[in-house]
Amino acid sequence: MNNPDTISPVMQTVARYIVEAGGKPLPDEVTEKTKHHLLDTLAAMISGSHLPPGEKAVAYVKSLGGTKEASVPGSKLVTTVVNAALAGGMLAHADETDDSHAPSLTHPGCAIVPAALAMAERENASGTALLRAIALGYDISSRVSPALGGHALSASGRDTHSHGTMFGAAAACGSLARLDERQIRHMLSYTSQQVAGLSNYARDTEHIEKAFIFGGMPARNGAAAATMVASGMTGIDDVFSGDRSLFFAFGQNANPDLLTRGLGENYEILRTNIKRWTVGSPIQAPLDSLSTLLKEHKFKAADVEKVVVRVSQQGARTVNNRHMPDINMQYMVSVMLLDGTATLEAAHDLARMNDPKVLEMKSRVELLGDDALQAALPIRQGIVDVTLRDGRVLHHHTQNVRGTPANPMPREEVDEKCFGLLRPIIKRKRARALVDAVWAIEQMDDVKALRPLTRA
Repeated sequence: MNNPDTISPVMQTVARYIVEAGGKPLPDEVTEKTKHHLLDTLAAMISGSHLPPGEKAVAYVKSLGGTKEASVPGSKLVTTVVNAALAGGMLAHADETDDSHAPSLTHPGCAIVPAALAMAERENASGTALLRAIALGYDISSRVSPALGGHALSASGRDTHSHGTMFGAAAACGSLARLDERQIRHMLSYTSQQVAGLSNYARDTEHIEKAFIFGGMPARNGAAAATMVASGMTGIDDVFSGDRSLFFAFGQNANPDLLTRGLGENYEILRTNIKRWTVGSPIQAPLDSLSTLLKEHKFKAADVEKVVVRVSQQGARTVNNRHMPDINMQYMVSVMLLDGTATLEAAHDLARMNDPKVLEMKSRVELLGDDALQAALPIRQGIVDVTLRDGRVLHHHTQNVRGTPANPMPREEVDEKCFGLLRPIIKRKRARALVDAVWAIEQMDDVKALRPLTRA
């Protein structure tokens, strides 16, 4: 066994934090916010079960078989914790409705929550243990990607979304498996050996590989690291320091000290966004603005002469007339003008993208990249100017998107969003029961009690 004096302060701090997290009560506001993200991700998983990435993931995992340890929400499948984490992660990012943590360039929920749910089922964990593990996962995930280089990491071709969340998923699983401090160090080493993902996901034309990169792979790898060590496997005692360490491999932009900055003081789940609309992040602010203008001025699509939408330069490139409806700005703006809202169904209606009414509306929507909004990143802002046929010009600037820390969604809005996503898949009565169960999950002795409510 290694001498503890040879373990770096960063590794000691992180490993001890993971070990102790399961026994520490969360502040009330953190408990409440963690419920929001658990419910939001469960809704994303179950609604994602009817989308191509989710269908492919469930079919693949079903073909693998495996010991019945954990269920896959949105299906009747029960499989190994690692397989359940893989499928659950892809389900959670089958759509663009899952949460995001802007400072770390990650979507934490789609990897951490499925892995934690699967491990909690295997370990017969309580609802309280699950909440603590999820909050822990967000704390670790949000620090790893910046510590590995952040924006520079993404620019180098590596993917921040899979890197940070893999460690978050592992931390959550390690906590639920009640690993000791040395086992946690080995778990972090096994996680480091699996760190992968390229930032070329925008080239995926069907969102299936992207669902794997953002959700399935990090959830699977984090769960695998925890379960391998729990089975008795040993490894490197401190992958964060020494010869050929994790941070050596990531080069001069890596900074291991960021792993412990504010750890135990700043709960990162409080800085994580929940999407109001089931679309790509750059589209959120313009839809907020357009929704506000529609409510305030009561105009119809037929009244509109022209719409000019401004977002960051980066955002404009990401969502400019893309082939997938949920990441196509012009399409989603047109749909909101025609329908008065933007639903999950509309965001995935490929056929409707060629509807003559939509195409005519799209011809009046102009998307522009804005230097000032680019400078405001990572805060995603949006400006919408609507010119009406009567000559009026309506203007709205969304500086803080609904669902972000500066403009959070209260429980009632999260409830409404998630119930709306769940109801078409598991029907009204069971959807209501599942939502209510999550709001009271700290009263649950074994989270397997959720299984009957999450099955499709």
